[in-house]
Amino acid sequence: MKLSILMPVYNEEERLPEALKQALAVEYPCDVELVVVNDGSSDRTAEILHGWEDSRLRPISHERNKGKGAAIKTAVDAADGDYMVILDADLEYDPKDIPRLLEPVLDGKARIVYGNRSFGGHAAFSFWYVMGNKGVTLFANILYNSYIGDLETCYKLMPLDLYRSLAIKSKGFGMEAEVTGKLLRRRLRPYEVPISYHARTREEGKKITAMDGVEALLILMRERFRPVPKGR
Repeated sequence: MKLSILMPVYNEEERLPEALKQALAVEYPCDVELVVVNDGSSDRTAEILHGWEDSRLRPISHERNKGKGAAIKTAVDAADGDYMVILDADLEYDPKDIPRLLEPVLDGKARIVYGNRSFGGHAAFSFWYVMGNKGVTLFANILYNSYIGDLETCYKLMPLDLYRSLAIKSKGFGMEAEVTGKLLRRRLRPYEVPISYHARTREEGKKITAMDGVEALLILMRERFRPVPKGR
């Protein structure tokens, strides 16, 4: 089994070196590749990527910024692993948790695994950020008659071919809701494992906003009432 770790990057020159170091230092229970997409950064991101020496690192660049969803699509198209997981370059997620996500897959217990954030301690920068996440997740659970704990988690591990079959259209943060909505619409329930999380503040570069939450709700509604394509 080979795991493709997909990392979208936009103007993260301060955090990128540490993010790469952490991701490549983990002892994974399988072969891995780290596909990093520089999404039109205007800082030193491209220089850092192309100066990094590790055969597992595969840097790709967009000429202009297209959004997280578009960066992930580029990474998915280029990846050649059996499974995939997304790892942001902002150091909010700990790559040491990725082997924990792999355990249910390697044990034959699951094909789709989500990392569930507890939002305790330093895991959130504001009350409204946490309530927004919980509200979107609750809305999805009611809409799809499901029970998941963290819809917006970055850590969504699944077969690469399955992700490709979802045909994600969202260019920005709405991709998280679209992925989950399409999985739940197919009655594919993710297995969840607890993960650590350390949210950064607006001053530190946090990009998601309340409008992204509204978009997530609209996407969940759209996907809930869209027919499942035949043969899937």
